[in-house]
Amino acid sequence: MSPSSLPEAVALLGRYGAGAKLIAGGTDLMVLLKEKRIAPETIINLLGVPELQGIEKKDEVLRIGATVRLSALERSPLLSREWSILASAAHSIGSPQIRNLGTIGGNLCNASPAADLAPSLLVMDAEVTLVSKGGERKVPLSAFFTGPGRTVLKKDEILKEITIPNPSPGTVGAYLKLGRRRSMDLSVVSVGVLLKLSGAGQCERVRIALGSVSPTPMRAKKAEKVLQGRRPDAILVREASECASGECRPITDIRGSAEYRVEMVKALVERAVKQSAAGGM
Repeated sequence: MSPSSLPEAVALLGRYGAGAKLIAGGTDLMVLLKEKRIAPETIINLLGVPELQGIEKKDEVLRIGATVRLSALERSPLLSREWSILASAAHSIGSPQIRNLGTIGGNLCNASPAADLAPSLLVMDAEVTLVSKGGERKVPLSAFFTGPGRTVLKKDEILKEITIPNPSPGTVGAYLKLGRRRSMDLSVVSVGVLLKLSGAGQCERVRIALGSVSPTPMRAKKAEKVLQGRRPDAILVREASECASGECRPITDIRGSAEYRVEMVKALVERAVKQSAAGGM
């Protein structure tokens, strides 16, 4: 089924309930279907819903529709100016073919601990808008993920859009990803950093987020406090990176051991903070 409006899509989802699956890019859903891990009664195609499309700067926020392609994120002139950390994260995902199909909504709703867009969106204090027959509700992205493959989305809700506050002057950031290969791979560790520096070079605002090292993408809040209000010199940055490595809860899997991930968190956080403090995005 291919609804032509958001109310129609919501009505269809309400009608078919647990027997329905939503599809946009299909990069995750098609794999599950081919492997016969799921067998939905109905598939609802969201690509024709105009309310889920578009990238625009509106009032004090950037609005991104849930079905915006990853390739559109990496190429957007608007993102390259003020939200380049998100463009960098989108560029790191898969191959050009995958980025031409995959969507920002799918990347988030799949709720992988390794979701590449999550760390950059977390440090930018992104918020998601969820829609159902009962209306809309807004949820901070930091409260959206509840576990591997799980979110706060209810069975009758659709992710409509992601909104990101405009960065204030002096904001800098970086996104770094470590995989087993230079491209076409899930992250072993990913790190997003956002700093707002004062004229004297002190950290007025600090955000550090980690991917692939806990059941959900996470903020490293203790490491943020280490830098808050202080100049990020080499000693302090090393202290913050060590603190971040102590906050994560990685597992051992085919991509890397838990011990390796802890060490790589330390290295990537240090590198991302230094890169941000040197000019970043």
